[in-house]
Amino acid sequence: MASPDRISQTLTRHKLRHTPVRRAVLQVLSASPFALSGHEVEQQLSGDLDRITLYRTLKTFEESGLIHRVIDTTDTVRYAACTMECTAHGHFDDHVHFKCTTCQHIYCLNQVAIPAVTLPANFQAQTRDYLLAGVCEDCQR
Repeated sequence: MASPDRISQTLTRHKLRHTPVRRAVLQVLSASPFALSGHEVEQQLSGDLDRITLYRTLKTFEESGLIHRVIDTTDTVRYAACTMECTAHGHFDDHVHFKCTTCQHIYCLNQVAIPAVTLPANFQAQTRDYLLAGVCEDCQR
């Protein structure tokens, strides 16, 4: 779980205002060991949070390099906190994602790089997503 000081430093580093909603959303995403959907973030936040504000916050965080999208096999968009090196100009989250087929959680495997892919001539990749599926260590117990 990220400390209040760490949340403040992160928002300051990315030149974002320190609103209560931004602090709360970043706290939820930073504390989660797996990627969360917007609905899951909303469920973890207390109080009356306007859904539009939540999704604007998620969009702002993504554009600023604070979080990245993870799209699973059901086309559900989930969000995960980025590494410290990410910025608005570039994500350094070129890592593999793992979806547990038992609990349905998606984990960022930051230590596993996306394998190099050689594309045919005249093909240019815009994004790189690599999703593995199986059973996570918690569900194997």
